Amino acid sequence: MLDLDLDDLRQRFGRDGFVRIPKLLDDAQLDELAATYMRFVRGGIPVPGRDYCDMAGDYGGAPEDFDVVNVMLPRRHHPAFAGNAWEEVAAEVAAGLFPAATTLDYDQLVAKPPGHPKAVFHWHQDLAYWPATPSPETVTLWLALDDVDASNGCLRFVKGSHLEPELRPHRPLTGDRDESHTLVADVEDGDPAIVEAPLRRGEALAFRERIVHGSGGNVSDRWRRAYVIAFRTAETVAAERAMGFTHSHEDDLDVLRGVSGLGDDGQA
Repeated sequence: MLDLDLDDLRQRFGRDGFVRIPKLLDDAQLDELAATYMRFVRGGIPVPGRDYCDMAGDYGGAPEDFDVVNVMLPRRHHPAFAGNAWEEVAAEVAAGLFPAATTLDYDQLVAKPPGHPKAVFHWHQDLAYWPATPSPETVTLWLALDDVDASNGCLRFVKGSHLEPELRPHRPLTGDRDESHTLVADVEDGDPAIVEAPLRRGEALAFRERIVHGSGGNVSDRWRRAYVIAFRTAETVAAERAMGFTHSHEDDLDVLRGVSGLGDDGQA
């Protein structure tokens, strides 16, 4: 059982839309995760198609030029990665924050190499990427495999934005979503609700599906490696899969266009 003040964490998770989780893995466990992580990032574990891409650009870039190295569904592409220490801990945290979030929906690795100032992950809401389901509630766990701060691109949130009655408008970053998976929402510069979320290695963030978030580039000489796992209700995951939606970048965009209202140009 995790030694966490779940009542306090649940309160802040509901109020702010995100909450910091203290370090729950030891250094040996983090080192083991990081070793496999870097095999993915450096191409040692093959990831087919668009599930290995640059989330700061279009699908046409060369891997050595990626600003934000993105690996979708690593446990699918390398089954030996499934059931690792972070999966086990993340599942306990998710259930503590939202007891119905019993099913792992997707996993993702998002890395910003040192000295990549263009490694910007633009403002967005995760729910804007996903088809409509009866119960959208999600607990997303974001594990820091490095110390993260503003210099290497820590997450930023628009605090409380998950309580807005409608999703914000989103547009594709480059052309349409056949060219780039990334969606962008507008956030006013200087919005007083914007908060940065620096972490120490091994700490994590838990956040909601509707919270507006993003991150800046990496101007440091350090990596910024995040390991993301999202949990939803079993019914929600089953509904997604029945639509043919798996969170892979190889999913048919017609699923999104037909269910969540995206037009032929990929825009909402």
